[in-house]
Amino acid sequence: MKQIAAIGKYWIMVWELFKKPTKWSVMRNLILKEIDELIYGSMGIIVFISFFIGGVVAIQTALNITNPLIPKYLVGFATRQSVILEFAPTFTSIIMAGKVGSYITSSIGTMRVTEQIDALEVMGVNSLNYLVFPKIIAMLMYPFVIAIAMNVGILGGWIAGVFGGFSSSADFINGIQLDFIPYHVFYAFMKTLAFAFIIATVPSFHGYYMKGGALEVGKASTTSFVWTSVVIIITNYTLTQLMLG
Repeated sequence: MKQIAAIGKYWIMVWELFKKPTKWSVMRNLILKEIDELIYGSMGIIVFISFFIGGVVAIQTALNITNPLIPKYLVGFATRQSVILEFAPTFTSIIMAGKVGSYITSSIGTMRVTEQIDALEVMGVNSLNYLVFPKIIAMLMYPFVIAIAMNVGILGGWIAGVFGGFSSSADFINGIQLDFIPYHVFYAFMKTLAFAFIIATVPSFHGYYMKGGALEVGKASTTSFVWTSVVIIITNYTLTQLMLG
């Protein structure tokens, strides 16, 4: 029952945050600040992870091709499919749930503990709109990050495959181009937008409604990461069934 009540409370929060919007002159600066902290600040770790994930996929695919009748271009094909369909959008989102989600929960939770949220409410500001809405708008940039992750992941696979001696450059590129379906990229971006909304709102929910002191802020950050990851995985399964099933 506690989980069902929390789900209802979450959707009430989502509804409330669109009410009584903050002035655009103030909101614009908040959005730019969130883009810098949530998106630009995460680029380094995303590029790093994507590069090596692509390399690992290429190496493992090549090592499992033991039958000489299996074409060598399968290494590039498998790397492209794995990176675009799952590793770039989903695996990266789990990482973002830990990095960005924990930051969101701790920052809002600290404001709750220090009564800054209460001060905003006293001044007549919709604290949910002021604190959460800029994060949602900033996370609309997330598909651009995933697009970079896709390209870097495939590049990492190419470098690992070619310079590791597992595939020739021509075979790998042939595999990348083989039977390319643009809808798969559209599917990846659509679920990325859903993940972006989850990453922005679920940690905000745990930070905004937390109770206690500084110790509870740390606990709320851990809880938010767990539940954000769970919701991302469930959403991933649902969208895959709906869009690819």
